[in-house]
Amino acid sequence: MPRPAFRAFIGPATARPQLWRLLLGLFVAALIYAAVCVAVLAPAVLRQPATDAGDTLASLVEARTPGATLLLLATFTGMALGVMVAARLLHGRRPGTLIGPASRALRDFVTAVTVVGAVYAVAVLVWAWRYDSLPGLDLGTWLPLLPLAVAGLLIQTGAEEMLFRGYLVQQLAARFRSPLIWALLPGVVFGLLHFDPVTAGGNAWLAVGAATAFGLVATDLTVVTGSLGAAWGFHFANNALAVLLLATKGTITGLALRRTPYGVDAEDGSRWLILGDIGLLVVAWLILRRILTTR
Repeated sequence: MPRPAFRAFIGPATARPQLWRLLLGLFVAALIYAAVCVAVLAPAVLRQPATDAGDTLASLVEARTPGATLLLLATFTGMALGVMVAARLLHGRRPGTLIGPASRALRDFVTAVTVVGAVYAVAVLVWAWRYDSLPGLDLGTWLPLLPLAVAGLLIQTGAEEMLFRGYLVQQLAARFRSPLIWALLPGVVFGLLHFDPVTAGGNAWLAVGAATAFGLVATDLTVVTGSLGAAWGFHFANNALAVLLLATKGTITGLALRRTPYGVDAEDGSRWLILGDIGLLVVAWLILRRILTTR
């Protein structure tokens, strides 16, 4: 049986749990997300000559510069807005029901950022004993951009959590009893959306596995706490390290203070490091889960 906190979390979704509403809601959310992406990215593309428009769009998506990365993060406002509109129109739900009790969510968010940040800090120190990082942005450029970068990451991670651990998990749990559907399916979809063989090469499916593992961990934390706070905090801490502090070459490096000496597609080194990241994810999850369940 689900925990009482999780039953309360999915309660607002039980009023209108029909599967057709969920599918239509996802379609509405996708349309709004796409429209916002166009609105955010189009001005930068249209300022360029028509012959350079494709290259400009590609550079924005690749997020190799601070401006491109901030624009990419800003597009996730569309994802958040789309989910909120879908929940309201198709299910008669307030936006706050996608997150859970505000005070609990904030408390669990801070706890998750603190615990996961501490675990990852130790891991980075161990990593630095083996590897020498490469310079990214100079400190004088990085610090002024940090508030905008943090805000962008809060939007990006919050939007993804509202969609996958909020809207999808809630509506599926309201419709189906089996966690193989409401817990496993969103995690697998979340992982598959990270499939990028062009960037990750032979490590593409391993990256999908890592993202799926995170999706399952985030769902478990949501079940345990009855809010998105812990999952959102975990997601934010993870992405802050990967985007702002130590970015892997070939990923989103435009706002990173340091970069790895290897690319995400390097099968000789990155493959084992991705496996190590999965192990680190599990360690951080177990520690955080213990703290949250014994509070």
